[in-house]
Amino acid sequence: MQLEHGVSLKPYNTFGLPAVADTLVRIRSDADVRRVVDHPVHGRAPKFILGGGSNIILTRDMPQLVLKIEVPGRRVVGERDDAVIVEAGAGENWHAFVAWTLDQGLGGLENLALIPGTVGACPVQNIGAYGVELRDRFDSLDAVDLVTGRSVTIGAQVCAFGYRDSVFKHALAGRSVITRVRLRLPRPWQPVLGYLDLERKRDEAGVKDPSPRQIFDWVCDIRRAKLPDPERIGNAGSFFKNPVVSAEQCRDIIGRDPEIVHYPLPDGSVKLAAGWMIDACGWKGKTVGEAGVYERQALVLVNRGAAIGSEVMTLARAIQESVYGRFGIRLEPEPVVV
Repeated sequence: MQLEHGVSLKPYNTFGLPAVADTLVRIRSDADVRRVVDHPVHGRAPKFILGGGSNIILTRDMPQLVLKIEVPGRRVVGERDDAVIVEAGAGENWHAFVAWTLDQGLGGLENLALIPGTVGACPVQNIGAYGVELRDRFDSLDAVDLVTGRSVTIGAQVCAFGYRDSVFKHALAGRSVITRVRLRLPRPWQPVLGYLDLERKRDEAGVKDPSPRQIFDWVCDIRRAKLPDPERIGNAGSFFKNPVVSAEQCRDIIGRDPEIVHYPLPDGSVKLAAGWMIDACGWKGKTVGEAGVYERQALVLVNRGAAIGSEVMTLARAIQESVYGRFGIRLEPEPVVV
């Protein structure tokens, strides 16, 4: 086990926030996790699991042992009449993995294209976009217990997936290191086109029955038009969750703001567009220090150049108070604040 000391985490978080890890170890296999667990000093130390750094806001240096997840690999592991099972190492780039499945002629993940981060982080967040969530395609994952060092396989029921939520944010937070994820790609493939942006793309292209590759390209175009590239402008993607309210609450808000963007859900509740509410409160393009609200999408906070974590959180709290004051809705951040 190779330990690195005094490691800058600025290159390892997509917001580009400054922080230093006292000690960092790179995890490339289950055995690497067990070496950490068995270490006479670091086995008992507090630990922080770091994937692609696309969903964290660093507000301070890290005294914990940082486990940088870099497990490689992607392959087809099973074929059934109703699905193909694919597997990827937790350190694989998510978008590259989605593209790889299409190269194998396998559809099912195209709506989740261009979401930043690693494969191992996707079940933690239960990532979702354009009508598809990870849990819709999830089969199982492998993880190593940070207390016992045992490898376990975990199914969907134990993962307890919710909206941008899972057991890895609660009972298993900081306890298990995800090393591999398996996904079930359905046969026959059916396109998911329920979102207005995708319907517009289909109408523009004049394509009645798009292929998985066409939907992938459309999703990439839509996301690139709305969201900043972390390689050019530091950000953590959508900063706030879209709040879910009762139908009665939604009717009350519509009575005051008839134009609010909302999406009815199968259970009778309604998802509200957080970005629309933030924009309606006049935050688009505003800044606090070096942290700002992206000009093209109010749901995204960005690093104007030299932001620090405290500036990002000051801006986020101001937005929360503003939205609460107008709509009576408390926005919840998506990223983990450290």
